[in-house]
Amino acid sequence: MSKRTIPSRRFIKPSYTYLIEKKRDGGEFTQEEIRYIIDSTLDGEMPQYQLAALAMAIYFQGMSAQETAVLTEEMMLSGEVIDLSHIAKPKIDKYSTGGIGDKTSLVLVPLAVASGIVLPMMCGEGQDYVISSLAKLGSIPGFKSDLSIDEFVSQLEITNGAFVKQSEELAPADAKMFDLRRSTGTIPSIPLITGSVLSKKLAEGAEGLVIDVKWGNGSFIKDLEQAKQLARSMTRVGRSLKRRCVALVTDMNQPLGDTVGTSLELKEAISLLKGEGPEDMQELILKLGMEIVRLAGVAGSTLSAKQTVERHIKDGTALEKLKEIVKAQGGDTSYIDDPDKFPTAKHIRKLPAPKRGYVHTINAAMIARGVHLLGAGVDKPKQKVDYAVGVSEIRKVGTQVKQGEPLMMIHYNDEAKLETALEYFKAAYRLAPKRPTPPPLVVERVA
Repeated sequence: MSKRTIPSRRFIKPSYTYLIEKKRDGGEFTQEEIRYIIDSTLDGEMPQYQLAALAMAIYFQGMSAQETAVLTEEMMLSGEVIDLSHIAKPKIDKYSTGGIGDKTSLVLVPLAVASGIVLPMMCGEGQDYVISSLAKLGSIPGFKSDLSIDEFVSQLEITNGAFVKQSEELAPADAKMFDLRRSTGTIPSIPLITGSVLSKKLAEGAEGLVIDVKWGNGSFIKDLEQAKQLARSMTRVGRSLKRRCVALVTDMNQPLGDTVGTSLELKEAISLLKGEGPEDMQELILKLGMEIVRLAGVAGSTLSAKQTVERHIKDGTALEKLKEIVKAQGGDTSYIDDPDKFPTAKHIRKLPAPKRGYVHTINAAMIARGVHLLGAGVDKPKQKVDYAVGVSEIRKVGTQVKQGEPLMMIHYNDEAKLETALEYFKAAYRLAPKRPTPPPLVVERVA
């Protein structure tokens, strides 16, 4: 575990009220003050109402680049910091702010491993109704994601890749802060997002990080400029902590790929690892995969990076690496060999277009909510995920449809759940007589 540095002068603890007022008035915290805030959060000394007030002050006043870097490091050092230096290969992690229909991690982890890179993927709790990679992999019988840190490191030594649940031993101060942010409406704070994400990812032992910052109606970041600011903040802080860091700002104004669900998305990921699948997902995997191999130093040029990514998909080595990882975590790899073994829904019903026209806009969050209501998500601790439900054959922005043609196919097992979910699916689509210009998938690269 890394050690905190000792302040060069004696630190007199300020009152929590003073700290709140200082940030409220636009002041900048010192390193000692930030450390005091983190320690007080961790041991529960700061009352929740004052911590809430402080989070709100940060939300409105922001933090400087230096403050954000110190906050990130102090949260990272609040718990265990995994040491992977004994593994000779480059260690690059990947993070996404959360995407509806996004299967990139399921493809990029084995792809990175096939390219000679260690990718220590820990998956935390995402935004509302976004299905995590672990939930999708949970549709494979026997798959175990709840590994200890020692088990996690041991697997990385053998397979170079893993999909595991976020360890509570890493950045525990952030876990406490995140719970408070959810209940106080301060989730979108750029410095707090930066500190939250990087403190956990860097504690995993990564030497570099590729970040996918999503913006749009399917993301908690609705504003494009705010997404760009977050990408800049994360890469800047990453560099200040001596980590290589690249961010892509990508569109989340419609679902990614052709499916949203658990096993439906996993089957699509398997298809993508065979060089098949929807074009938007292929494009995003190529772009993010190229960033990973370049950041790791495996490929020196854009052309070399592109060839590396394409080769490991075309020759099947990335798919084999997925099987190795799944097998190491107790999963039945026959489901990867034969995706028809995954559970299928009792019923499939089309969502008919109400009129002729072009798909003008899609509210991705509404589709995610509808899929959640079908049973792909859980609202109670003991509630079981229905791995068969979801939507497929999603018509994208710019697609022309005739009245009655399917905008998507709905996979469901419960008629009552379908009726509730249908309202969200219907409201998600807006048709127009003129063809719109679909937004670019990758808006900006920040390095």
